[in-house]
Amino acid sequence: MTTPEAPAAEDAALALRAFALWPAGFGGMWLRGPGPARDALVERLASALPVKRMPAHIDGERLHGGIDLAASLAAGRSVSRSGFLQEARGAVVIAPLAERITPALAGSVAQALDHAEPAERFGLVLLDDGAERDEAPPLSLTERVAFACDLGGAKPGVVAATELPAPLASPAELPACSAEGLEALAAVSLALGVDSGRALRFAALTAGASARLDGRATVRESDLAAAARLVLAPRATRLPPPPPEAEEDEAPPPPPPPESETDTPGDDEREDSGVPDPDQLIEAGAAAIPPGLLEALADGRTRRGAGSGGGSRHLSPLRGRPLAARQGLPRGGARLALIDTLRAAVPWQALRRAEGETRPGLRIMKDDVRVRRFEARSASVTIFAVDASGSAAFTRLAEAKGAVELLLAQAYVKRTEVALVAFRGQEAQLLLPPTRSLTRARRALTELPGGGGTPLAAGLSMICTLGTGLTRRGYTPLLVVLTDGRGNIALDGSTNRVAATDDALKASRAIAAAGLAGVVIDISPRPRPEAAAIASAMRARYVPLPQANAATLSKVIGALT
Repeated sequence: MTTPEAPAAEDAALALRAFALWPAGFGGMWLRGPGPARDALVERLASALPVKRMPAHIDGERLHGGIDLAASLAAGRSVSRSGFLQEARGAVVIAPLAERITPALAGSVAQALDHAEPAERFGLVLLDDGAERDEAPPLSLTERVAFACDLGGAKPGVVAATELPAPLASPAELPACSAEGLEALAAVSLALGVDSGRALRFAALTAGASARLDGRATVRESDLAAAARLVLAPRATRLPPPPPEAEEDEAPPPPPPPESETDTPGDDEREDSGVPDPDQLIEAGAAAIPPGLLEALADGRTRRGAGSGGGSRHLSPLRGRPLAARQGLPRGGARLALIDTLRAAVPWQALRRAEGETRPGLRIMKDDVRVRRFEARSASVTIFAVDASGSAAFTRLAEAKGAVELLLAQAYVKRTEVALVAFRGQEAQLLLPPTRSLTRARRALTELPGGGGTPLAAGLSMICTLGTGLTRRGYTPLLVVLTDGRGNIALDGSTNRVAATDDALKASRAIAAAGLAGVVIDISPRPRPEAAAIASAMRARYVPLPQANAATLSKVIGALT
């Protein structure tokens, strides 16, 4: 019996064989699912092609090369050394922990892939250990590799037994797709929402490689189906639209002509005819879409960078992740980058001695001085604005309290803090200033009363003021408004619903003008236009949760922080 893991392993084996034919042309492979099958694939690749492993935290100097400081000081002249990208020419680069690759490193590797001479290009294998689908390598790299394979749970036997072909002597040896084949692949790409020109090119090359590996000089429909499975399906952003339904009054089709042995082609003849069926290819591509891919896209989750945590990134002179040193003097708390300063000064020593400088030792000028830089992540604060009025208190207030407790339980791990604003009666109250204390939060939540009017405008104004102040202090606030959107208390305390709505929209626009990120969670039993209007004015995400509980609320908010 065929198990679900078997097709994944067989497709990975086919992708491996195609990649081995022309590593530089196919760009590389994106391999998810750590385990024996993925290890077997990498070992099989290393046995047939030259492989270089790129350190996960490689710095710019090692990547690009530069001055060898120790050798230069010993020789009294500038001595250069090659970088990793130069050493990898013509090889296959294995990139572990690819989901943690920084944008700067990804940009350098992508530039090398794009601009290297044909004989100097390298293949790239991205080993993705991300636990979720929103944890992925940078798009600039996944866009440049042909194949994406998820080997989680697959058996290693199929991959380990794969016989790899010899690389092509010339790309011209790869069979080309016909015009009909290219149109069929384009139809699949359109149906699956794949808008990348590179993906379509990779799919055409994969179809040719499939034919070549099968010992044929022409591309068949089965080759196009393999290309749709291996290249287009993992990049899908939507399911293909359903076929149009036939109208009831439509005339029945004419009866088929009588069959005869002379005018009915066999299966082999139909496959050799070179006229693919786009509908069948679309079905093959849709069937190969990885589980959970479309759900992750539908949830609106964004891909997180390396070591993603609570807040936004900013430059710091003292602490954080080290960045490349920059030219400048150690002022304002910045620290001297001694090694980088010496490296900048070494190439100029011979010229400075020739200018008549008589002092012994290194000649270091002001322009040689470098200072250290770091990238720090600011702490994030999730500010809850909870509608505790009579219209919401008896329906969703308990769920909101539970969500705050669940998020606080994760706050220490994610380096986040939580603040709580409640609005009811005639005013809004800051019940809980920014804190990580679960005990303090529980006490505030226990004392949170419900009932009365809905001063929505006052609550929005308070979280706008609180969020703006936190931004000035270096925090990254996220505003979470739990309400049904039906405010009835204006800022002046009157019970004028029209004025209350206008005040709430003005406060929402002030939040948008301040650049504060937020989400409006509609906690009414049925989604209402009032809450959606508040979200639109805030430029915030609108999430109707008519059947939510505390865990669901926590999950939605956790995906945004």
